[in-house]
Amino acid sequence: MRSPFLPPPLAIPGALLWLVLPVLLAVPGAGALAQPAGQGSLPAVTVNAQGSPEAVEKSYRKMMRGMDLFDRERSLSPGGLLRFKLLPRKRDTDMKNIALEVAGKTVDFRVPVAADDTFTLPRNQKAFDENAIVTPNRSRQTMTWRSEIRTPGLPPDTRRLGDLRLECRVGMEAGLLSNAPTLAGRLVSALLDTPAYCEGKAPQYLFFADKPLFSVALIDGARREVLAAEMLYAGASINPDLDADLPYCDCEVLVDRTYFLPLGDRSWPDDTLVEFVHMENK
Repeated sequence: MRSPFLPPPLAIPGALLWLVLPVLLAVPGAGALAQPAGQGSLPAVTVNAQGSPEAVEKSYRKMMRGMDLFDRERSLSPGGLLRFKLLPRKRDTDMKNIALEVAGKTVDFRVPVAADDTFTLPRNQKAFDENAIVTPNRSRQTMTWRSEIRTPGLPPDTRRLGDLRLECRVGMEAGLLSNAPTLAGRLVSALLDTPAYCEGKAPQYLFFADKPLFSVALIDGARREVLAAEMLYAGASINPDLDADLPYCDCEVLVDRTYFLPLGDRSWPDDTLVEFVHMENK
């Protein structure tokens, strides 16, 4: 089980690539990967003088669309609160004193980052219209991003499955996952990076726990099921190539905190608790 978000460099034969492209162009927003510059309907991202080709960047417009999806699909998480979270990708990534900026052609403002590395993104029509970028003062490939949706008042060391289902959908819509390293990999990823991907019975969407994991269980009333080992640690138990894959994975230094969930298995209702046992407690 290789996660599509653990991609090694891909080599797609030319004939297969031409089969992929028509499908790719039908994915909303994905066609920009295959269009020559200046011919697409999406405007190019414009960056002020503070922007850098080596900076971490996300699309403000896409993140707003993720927030819109959260508002539309609140039935998955009626009491949930949405924030975005920054996570390290390298062992030497400095997660202290991060300065997060929204920058467009004429708009430029700072976004406060909390002590737990989360933030909320204010709505700004000018930033949306200018297709601004959201960028911290860190280099490309040193950080990754996730949406974080939490229902207040849950028991310690638990999350709510509906919150996590919506996290996946918001994260996909907001374009938060790290890109594959090659053009071929990006083309394939574009076919998967939509909220619909989260509806699969066992999508390979990586979640991150707060601390290293020993086990994860689903609890719905009297029903309790401990996740199989392959659902933890980025599927390390069944992926002999994990070490080679890690440089291309946003879990590179957080493997011991990662887990998958059976998001599309509707026998587990949204109110199901996801219970964590951490290594420090064993």
